[in-house]
Amino acid sequence: MSIVADTADFSGPERTAPARTGAQQDTLKFAEAALAGSKQEGLLLAVRARWVALAVTALTLPVINPNWEVIYYVAMLGLFALIGWAQLRVGKAGRSPAELALMFCDLALLTFLSVVPNPWSTVNWPLAMQYRFDSFIYFFIFLATSTLAYSWRTVATMGVWTSVLWAIGVGWVYWQPETHAALSERVRAAVGSDVRLFDIIDPASINFGARFQQITVFLIVAVTLALAARRSNALLMSHAGLERERTNLARYFSPNVVEQLSQNDEPLKQVRTQNVAVLFADIVDFTAYADGRSPIEVIGTLRHFHERMEREVFRHGGTLDKYLGDGLMATFGTPFAGGCDAVNALRCAQAMIGAIADLNLDRNSRGEPPIRVSIGLHYGEVVLGDIGLNRLEFAVIGSAVNAASRLEALTREFGCALVASDDLVQRARTEAGSSHADFAHLAEKPARAIRGLEQPVGIWTREYVVA
Repeated sequence: MSIVADTADFSGPERTAPARTGAQQDTLKFAEAALAGSKQEGLLLAVRARWVALAVTALTLPVINPNWEVIYYVAMLGLFALIGWAQLRVGKAGRSPAELALMFCDLALLTFLSVVPNPWSTVNWPLAMQYRFDSFIYFFIFLATSTLAYSWRTVATMGVWTSVLWAIGVGWVYWQPETHAALSERVRAAVGSDVRLFDIIDPASINFGARFQQITVFLIVAVTLALAARRSNALLMSHAGLERERTNLARYFSPNVVEQLSQNDEPLKQVRTQNVAVLFADIVDFTAYADGRSPIEVIGTLRHFHERMEREVFRHGGTLDKYLGDGLMATFGTPFAGGCDAVNALRCAQAMIGAIADLNLDRNSRGEPPIRVSIGLHYGEVVLGDIGLNRLEFAVIGSAVNAASRLEALTREFGCALVASDDLVQRARTEAGSSHADFAHLAEKPARAIRGLEQPVGIWTREYVVA
């Protein structure tokens, strides 16, 4: 029963990490797959958020600037929506040159609209007046939606590219020929010697201080959001790894045990001895049954068998130790010993017999031959704990395991469905909650010598249920 015990520490590709074990690599791949799925979902959410933001912007622009020339900017919003659709088409987890190119188009288009005058405008204002419209704040919309894609690199890249493009835009405006010198002089004459006031209200002033402040604040926000996205990635990968471990546990342990193990896995690491109930179940004469049948039919039969057996194991609080081809081994009292382990194992075995009877009814309706299950039960001391180095396995070993296996083999000799040791039956009688009904179908047999045990073992059997 393999259980991944280590969670990969995601620290980014640029940090040199120690060599990962096989279990860590498996967990990392699982987490990266989960991250890729979340990235795609986040990208879809980001594009939808973009479309909503663009729709809101398209509605508010005419309110802010109730002039016909605003139609130009509303039309440009359609280009942003189209770029978002293209990003959704090419977006993927990891580095995507096409996605980065489209993101650059976003920022370049917004920069262009922010520093280049509206060609549909009828007014003749200084070029620097473009900065008075505070269009830079729209960059924050793209920065915010980029965080929904779970990529800290995307957020950081957007911060750097926006700063560079905005600086280029400022430089381009600065190098344009002066067109409204007379207007600036009239403003200077009006404010007198107050240089700061002149720089603020001069329509031809670029106001480098304000532009520098915009870039600085944007970079600070971008870096902060990038760090938050990276932390979110790390938490997501850690959570995905833990979910994978929990899923692995759920394959072997009953739900109540999984809940305890997910909170504390120390009992798995401790090698110790304790008394448990061991159950072996097998399909009788399965080799002869499989001979001449198609692999699909054989596998289908096994799946139906194991599905019902596994359900009964978990329903009775057992642990599915391993599958054994056409059989399985289960334990009751691992990793935590309880007060009803033996009676739970006995009830599980009898429920398995009933489940196979129900399965045979279905098989009979489909014209398929019935199958028979053989079960061996024993209660005794075992050694349990983790074995292995990189990929751990929770092992249950000892003479009690061997005895249960050999009791299962005795069902062929007695022609019965169940052989239980007297040790298990007597233990079950003393446990709380046991009743006469639990033992009503058992028949006592003479003690038998079991290889591996020093003393002969008392035996109880149960016949098959006829469907």
